[in-house]
Amino acid sequence: MGARGMPEELRAQIWRRWKHGESLSEIGRALGKRPSTIFLFLRRQGGFAPRPRVRDIRSLHVHEREEISRGIASGATVREIARALQRAPSSISRELRRNGGREGYRACRAEQLAWHRARRPKPYRLACNVRLRELVQQKLQERWSPEQISGWLASSFADDESMRVSPETIYRSLFIQARGLLKKELVKQLRRKRPMRMPRAASTRVPPSQIQDAVRISERPAEVEDRAVPGHWEGDLLAGSKNSHIATLVEQHSRYLMLVKVPGKDTHSVVALSLAKCANYLESCVAP
Repeated sequence: MGARGMPEELRAQIWRRWKHGESLSEIGRALGKRPSTIFLFLRRQGGFAPRPRVRDIRSLHVHEREEISRGIASGATVREIARALQRAPSSISRELRRNGGREGYRACRAEQLAWHRARRPKPYRLACNVRLRELVQQKLQERWSPEQISGWLASSFADDESMRVSPETIYRSLFIQARGLLKKELVKQLRRKRPMRMPRAASTRVPPSQIQDAVRISERPAEVEDRAVPGHWEGDLLAGSKNSHIATLVEQHSRYLMLVKVPGKDTHSVVALSLAKCANYLESCVAP
């Protein structure tokens, strides 16, 4: 199933996980989708989650439209249907007139049409103010960041509210190309070459470790942290050209450093040679 055929519940899960800072691969594994499918779905909105739509409390609900359909099938009049739903007869009459009359009324179709008619797209500030849009484009071409542009406009036009725009509005106009406000080529002028807006949680979230049973440095015992007890080693791996690798071993108490050339970066090779090197060092220390 492609991005366009995703159920609403699945779409909501993608946006929720994206907002929490999960990567494309993590979202794909959790939902059983390819990362490319997740990318295309998010890219269509520029990485910005659409605002949830809220139904007007005065509008008819789907269960009321189903009651209208049943009433029509049973031959009930408009006033009888309105009395059963505790609605005004004019509301029921208007509902039927908008959706095919008594002969062609269908509850599901009427619900879809009402949801579509309720859309009230708000005009974008950059679309209404040509001067503001031209200034934003000019500063982007000069490689200003959206944050700098927003701050400069606020200070340069302190007495003109119409000449202000938030950084998020600029990002949305760049990444959501369906708006057609700023040229797509201006995205290349941004300092970070990203195809869409990244969530704020992605910059602070610690990605899950790919090492099984991994112990983070922050979870080290206190005796290792203060380096008071000898015998604790800290290892790392350096990668060079032509698939060459060197393991570094540092004794935490004395800060003694050893370098171990390893044939590969796989866990078995690095751990085995590192342990052997540490064992040889300890034997040399206790030898007479």
